[in-house]
Amino acid sequence: MNVMTTSYSAIHTASVIGAGAWGTTLARHLVNQGLTVKLWAYETEVVESINLKRENALFLPGIALPKALSATHSLQDAVAATGLIVLAVPSHAMRPVVRQLIPSLSEPLPIVVASKGIEEDSHQLMSQVLDELLPPDWANGITVFTGPSFAAEVSRDKPTTILLAGQDAGLTAHLQTVFMSASFRVYTGTDVIGAQLGGALKNVMAIAAGVVDGLELGLNARAALITRGLAEVIRLGVALGADVHTFYGLSGLGDLVLTCTGALSRNHAVGLQLGQGRRLEDILHETVTVAEGVRTTKAAMALARQFQVEMPIVQGVHAMLFEDKPPRQIVADLMSRSAKEEIPFANSGRSR
Repeated sequence: MNVMTTSYSAIHTASVIGAGAWGTTLARHLVNQGLTVKLWAYETEVVESINLKRENALFLPGIALPKALSATHSLQDAVAATGLIVLAVPSHAMRPVVRQLIPSLSEPLPIVVASKGIEEDSHQLMSQVLDELLPPDWANGITVFTGPSFAAEVSRDKPTTILLAGQDAGLTAHLQTVFMSASFRVYTGTDVIGAQLGGALKNVMAIAAGVVDGLELGLNARAALITRGLAEVIRLGVALGADVHTFYGLSGLGDLVLTCTGALSRNHAVGLQLGQGRRLEDILHETVTVAEGVRTTKAAMALARQFQVEMPIVQGVHAMLFEDKPPRQIVADLMSRSAKEEIPFANSGRSR
């Protein structure tokens, strides 16, 4: 992508596409920042709940939403006369939703990708999906939001820090001022690949951490899982061209620690129940929200094979989710791997 030198006028309107907990939270935040916001929801009951009761009772119950926030079921209505698009749909819905959105887009707009995941079939990151679907002159306007940010806490204005990464430094600096508040601190960066990989792969590691807790293996085991999980994320990231330093920051270590230890993590909750002996099908059937790590595990395993990167934890989670391998056997296999040297992350391209 070429760096744009365009100066940016103030953004007064925004469209948030996806009314899950995170999308609703970001829409609420932007209204509180003084923007006029339309929130697109797939579910008609969510639209009605927001417009009539000022609450997203399905995905963000208990959070009062501002009267100025308007919800709609029409994508065309959602992006009419908007100055900013925030994409917060689940990663598996990104491609079909953007395809439906394109006929309503007349000129390039800044886009913030707030979804964390890797497309299961193409193994593409969300920014790569957009690069494929949108005209070339939209490319420099694509940025990504990632970092340790449970929607339940952001929606209650608890202190949160997040990374906004994009190739156009002027645009990311401008969007930083749009989003940043006393309780929502935004850092900027340029490593779009690393930022997205950190945000996606931490969900796989959170499933593994949940298994550790479900099996009651202890805090030592969970700390080791997080550390070795970070090593795997870095190895794949470097293979895909990411900056190794990105993974020491909010979208790497920060998001990994939160999702592997936080009680609000959907992916950790899935792993916890698997460790307690429940079947994946039963867990997902009872879950209203999306646990991105399940789909991301397939894509991560495919990328590891494609780039010949050693990722034993990802491989173990894949075997547990899709090959019916017992969680305790996976732990035993990980612990009985051949003895290795702990190689510094700076040399993370080497197998270990």
